[in-house]
Amino acid sequence: MANGDARKLFLACHGLLERPHGDVRLADIASTVEALGFVQVDSINTLARAHDHILWARRPRYRQGKLLKCVARPRLLFEAWTHDAALVPSVYYRHWRHKHAADRNALSERWKQWGREGFHSEFDHILKRIADEGALSSAELGDGKRQNGDGWWDWKPTKVALEYLWRSGELAICHRRGFSKVYDLAERVLPPEALNARSERAESLDWSARSALQRLGFGTASELSAFWDIFSKAELGAWAQEATNGLVEIEVESRDGSLRPALAQEGWEDQLAHLPDPSPRMRILSPFDPALRDRKRIERLFGFEYRIEVFVPEAKRQYGYYVFPILEGTELTGRIDLKADRAAGVLRVQGYWPERKVRFGSGRATRLADELIRICALAEVDRIEVENNRNTELLRESAAFMARV
Repeated sequence: MANGDARKLFLACHGLLERPHGDVRLADIASTVEALGFVQVDSINTLARAHDHILWARRPRYRQGKLLKCVARPRLLFEAWTHDAALVPSVYYRHWRHKHAADRNALSERWKQWGREGFHSEFDHILKRIADEGALSSAELGDGKRQNGDGWWDWKPTKVALEYLWRSGELAICHRRGFSKVYDLAERVLPPEALNARSERAESLDWSARSALQRLGFGTASELSAFWDIFSKAELGAWAQEATNGLVEIEVESRDGSLRPALAQEGWEDQLAHLPDPSPRMRILSPFDPALRDRKRIERLFGFEYRIEVFVPEAKRQYGYYVFPILEGTELTGRIDLKADRAAGVLRVQGYWPERKVRFGSGRATRLADELIRICALAEVDRIEVENNRNTELLRESAAFMARV
């Protein structure tokens, strides 16, 4: 598979090839999550919550907060652990039972090694209070004491126990209050059809591999394992050796011209032939977008290295959480530093860095300005200000860009 074709198929699988469009009813939002597989939930709110930004990039009429409503009442989605906290279609809950079982042992041993002793003694107390009182947050279970600390390494025993009971399946997150998780018994959260469904391990393993392949376009056993993070690389490797039905082995060209073996679905050539041309619209993506989750894959396919600390290391700023990648067609062409100052109603443009050999002409400047104007609705601001610093010089010197914003 040629590199250009690989990028086109990969972006199509992530809903980033065609022009953003679509309704934003809860069922429509849930269908987008199902097409992606999951959407990471994150508290970073520099521009918007990461999960809201991900939906907006595909459905531009989407507004902040609506995704979490798919969890709170219709229960179309449930909050689970993939590589991080994520929203997953409730119909997949039966497959997570295998992950719950694995996490019961793995987390207990891991957290003991990390010095998180004492959390087991909290289980009965937590389960009884939630059973008697209903859904509770970690603060409420800790009698109002701060439970989260400054990071997972500083969690109190009650918080560790809650996370363990959630990730092992006894509790579920029924909603978030602000951004704090509120926990309840799993049987009071999950819809009956999801809660009562079961699948054999072999069935779930096959589902995890094929559904990951459908959403990636192509991949190695290791990449298929990492997508849902339910089964190990070894298990996916053994599956790949045996489950040949509907699969083909191909070689995928990287941006540097090297070839890498991968699995693909039979008929991938026909799928590729029927894909539309990429939209000319520029998109500013969340750093947590599912398409960007595997940084090594992105660097290999696009030649786009997405480091955590870049540009201003002396400021000790973690730019992986603040700098937003820019997608044009099938190319990642740059990064932009944005901050929504909602109190002032301003979107602050703090820096822009095009990739090497990317020319910032009037056409690109106009498309970038138009995307910034559109993203103001997501950020809940009504105007744009370009800060006066060395990282915005290219923007400020562009008459086309400044005239537009």
